[in-house]
Amino acid sequence: MLLVRAPVRISFAGGGTDLASYYERYGGMVVSAAIDKYFYVFLNPIGGEGIQISSSDYSAFARWSAKEQPVHDDVLKLPRAVLQAFGSNEGFSIFLASEIPPGTGLGSSSTVAVALTKAISTYLGQRLAPGEIAELAAHIEIEKLGSPIGKQDQYAAAFGGLNVLTFRRDRVQVEPLRQLPAVRQELEAHLLLFYTGSSRSANAILKEQQRATTQGRADVVAALHAIKQFALETREALEAGDLDRFGHILQQSWEVKRRLVSGVTNPEIDELYRLARDRGALGGKITGAGGGGFLLLYCEPRYQPEVCAAMQAQGLYRMEFHFDEGGTKVLLNSSPRPALVAGDRALSKAA
Repeated sequence: MLLVRAPVRISFAGGGTDLASYYERYGGMVVSAAIDKYFYVFLNPIGGEGIQISSSDYSAFARWSAKEQPVHDDVLKLPRAVLQAFGSNEGFSIFLASEIPPGTGLGSSSTVAVALTKAISTYLGQRLAPGEIAELAAHIEIEKLGSPIGKQDQYAAAFGGLNVLTFRRDRVQVEPLRQLPAVRQELEAHLLLFYTGSSRSANAILKEQQRATTQGRADVVAALHAIKQFALETREALEAGDLDRFGHILQQSWEVKRRLVSGVTNPEIDELYRLARDRGALGGKITGAGGGGFLLLYCEPRYQPEVCAAMQAQGLYRMEFHFDEGGTKVLLNSSPRPALVAGDRALSKAA
């Protein structure tokens, strides 16, 4: 058996500037942290040809030949596309499981792509670096499946840790935040994460942002410029250990992002955020593109009991987490290699 996991992430600042419609013209920057909530891939050889896959999150099961083209309209379209990109005819079964619900703004779909890319490449005897895994996963999602997403999630899942991600037309640069361990621990202790109870597809929000950016809509482009500047200031604050400044930047950035395009927020989210701020939270945001999922808050420990009580009264519960440092990794590999090693075939097919 082969067991692989990849972490989801929380994005602190810069979200939206990792879309090609923006960064190919202006350059993008995101500050994010991988956390210890994981997506798991269990792979078992079953002999013969054909692949079978099941997902606990979507209560779905399918079996098909690796030679078939991926289906673009079912819940297993992403794992189908990843498997098709590698073109292996070896018989194996895959089971997918996650510690968080899909569509909650923590980059779960891209984490699926990264974990599967790591699992299949490992099974085929390929040695892919984290950047290669992230790029291949992003290519499959964005180019093959036409998802209107950026690249931050794939890189966060592949590398792990707290990073500054810089996006250019021809490259993505990953730089770990330069923080003292004590500052990192203090930051972790000041962050609260609450599940709002609603999952959503961010595609409509991202498509609107992509369209507005491509058309050069002045208000959206100006907002994204401001969001990128907040990412730069977030990096400076976190590396200087100025966590209160980080909390204020989080608040300012959210005020800009919530007006970026329609659907980023709604009256329920606004009310939850107001309640948290009234009880001591310094700043916060909805994770991901917005519209639902998890509410991230920066709050001093002395105010956290009151904030948590207010959220619980609204039906929200805190999800405890810690930062992840390892990125995607193989936890167990007792599967024999297939007779034919695919080598670099997957990368050449995706190019």
